[in-house]
Amino acid sequence: MKEAESILCQRPSVATPLDIPFFPVALGNRAYQQAVARSKQTATVSIALERNQGLISTFSTQILAEERPTDTLRYIERLVKFLLWQVGGWKLSLSAPPAIGEAIRSAYSLTGRMAFDARLMQQSYGRPFEVVLVAAEELPASRESGSLLGGHLEGCRIGFDLGASDYKLSAVQDGKAVFTTEIPWDPRVQPDPEWHFAKIQEGLKLAASHLPRVDAIGGSSAGIILDNEVRVASLFRSVDPTLFQEKARTIFHRLGKAWNVPIEVANDGDVTALAGGMSLGVNAILGIAMGSSLAAGWRDGEGRILGWLNELAFVPIDYSPEGPLDEWSGDRGCGVQFFSQQAVVRLAGYAGIPLPPGHPAEQLKHVQDLQSQGDERAAKIFESIGVYFGYAVAQFASHYPGLQHVLTLGRVTSGAGGDLILARANEVLATDFPELSKSILLHLPDEKSKRHGQAVAAASLPIITGRS
Repeated sequence: MKEAESILCQRPSVATPLDIPFFPVALGNRAYQQAVARSKQTATVSIALERNQGLISTFSTQILAEERPTDTLRYIERLVKFLLWQVGGWKLSLSAPPAIGEAIRSAYSLTGRMAFDARLMQQSYGRPFEVVLVAAEELPASRESGSLLGGHLEGCRIGFDLGASDYKLSAVQDGKAVFTTEIPWDPRVQPDPEWHFAKIQEGLKLAASHLPRVDAIGGSSAGIILDNEVRVASLFRSVDPTLFQEKARTIFHRLGKAWNVPIEVANDGDVTALAGGMSLGVNAILGIAMGSSLAAGWRDGEGRILGWLNELAFVPIDYSPEGPLDEWSGDRGCGVQFFSQQAVVRLAGYAGIPLPPGHPAEQLKHVQDLQSQGDERAAKIFESIGVYFGYAVAQFASHYPGLQHVLTLGRVTSGAGGDLILARANEVLATDFPELSKSILLHLPDEKSKRHGQAVAAASLPIITGRS
């Protein structure tokens, strides 16, 4: 796909301070749909994704039937990828013109170009991933089920939030955080899950020392967590697959047994949305955590968590064929490379900032220190992230119906950089998406909540037996 020939490669009106090619998916999709509206030859593509417990999410879009076949295939292939990581699923039913259907089935096979995505879906849901081509009338109907998540504040609770560079802890008594802290760790290089178990236990004991007793434990963790089990997580990247199944997958169940209290652990993205909803007193909120990776969670207009994956680290936000490469998935233009510590480290090279050796968290702090000293090079990094974020918010709005609030958390947003990110994001919305600028509010929590809000919200996840 040559950018000069592709309708999907649209240059943004608000340019980043760093001169790096960036073609927002939000603008490319809008241009494509405008072409569809002008065309007299269109077709419909419909998608159904089935995940755990028989839940099904559906999505339909119009495409050009004859014109721009390369753009059309790219549009659908990127859309499928977005939906897989937004919603999740082990079975993708697809109603589409035959050539598109066969191309998607081939790409998202275990031997295809998108094999990483197929394998991760298979690993997450414990069933072979499949793409099934169906007629429009055979497409499964939507079946969503949401539940109210968290908000339980009574009793003595411990909350934790596991990230790739540190994990945060809170001790909460009757809704009040009496202790918060963060403990540095580097779990991704540890091959023995018992190391992870012992390290988490160390933090739990520290938090417990600030409470008269422990009634429940709630957790937030990077990765894909279903039914209190770790299905996929970079925190255990160095663990042998067999050992992962034996020890890492059930680590939270084992922690609950060790403490003999109720335990509830959720994806960090969902807890981000929960934290935002609790702190702001709102629903229809998308929580975005810019930390070692990119986590997200969606609390709909009724205050429900729908059980979607919301692993926006892997969703495409850039149509540039030279977009940044994600070293894990091998794909280009994905969210993690724009909204995380990795993004700051990547952009530092373009900004002309030499970084000290060490962990990305330490390198991020170096850039933030420069920003606090008035270094314009550092400011350009956070302003660039803000431009990216504005266009990503517009893209997310087309997938999260009724989106009204976006709350950003995580280490990347700490300090003055967070203000720059939101300022430039708001500029993008006002310039290219004025209707969204009026309906979506972007939020930053206070500095303490940025760092520890998820751990406090995580503490509210479990229900204490015998209490309301």
